[in-house]
Amino acid sequence: MSETSSSEPVTCTIDDGVAVMRIDDGKVNVVSHRVIELLHAGLDRALAEATAVAIIGRPGKLSAGFDLVEMTAGAAHAQALVGAGGRLLMRIYGHPQAVVVGVTGHAIAAGALLTLSCDTRIGSDGPAKIGLNETAIGMGLPQYAVELAQARLSAAHLIRSAVQAEMYDSAGAVAAGYLDRLVPAADVEREAIAEARRLGAFSARAYTHTKLALHQAMIDRVLDRLDEDMAAMTTPRV
Repeated sequence: MSETSSSEPVTCTIDDGVAVMRIDDGKVNVVSHRVIELLHAGLDRALAEATAVAIIGRPGKLSAGFDLVEMTAGAAHAQALVGAGGRLLMRIYGHPQAVVVGVTGHAIAAGALLTLSCDTRIGSDGPAKIGLNETAIGMGLPQYAVELAQARLSAAHLIRSAVQAEMYDSAGAVAAGYLDRLVPAADVEREAIAEARRLGAFSARAYTHTKLALHQAMIDRVLDRLDEDMAAMTTPRV
């Protein structure tokens, strides 16, 4: 096992073939430019040193969403952060290795989108709020969020989730399609890493080929119009 240092909001550890990226800013795990940069670095490291990826939140929280300091600092700041987040999520969605997320609790807005972008989503059976609250705070979903919702959420929950900003508890998040399964809170990290290791044992060439066959058209569509989408984005009310 090898490990990066750690006063940063994201750390990366190589654990028997799995690049384990832990998000922990000591608070609510906002998605900031620095978090995005460090997650990209972790994906780079995974390609060089691992066979799969596990992304893990801090106890009780995966992420409360984009950094509100940036989101409320003006349209240009919000567009820059949401655009950078979209590029990261599309990279995760198309990452050639298996990506498993351990949803340790709340996953709201960008936290929910991070969940939707990962191949396998393992959640805690403890208290949690999971969902896309953008409409409730006066923000239209960016196109990449719409595409991820359409790709991953149950059709019966799509309008409730994407348009009507419904928030779910852990069991509801499984029914809606945010999560694949639940485990006891104390087991989320262990189970996510074990699942990543299991998937990492598959043929890398076969896994990549089929994953990209399913995902690449959507990724290309999103990235081709991302700048235009950001220019039209509505920002949240303060």
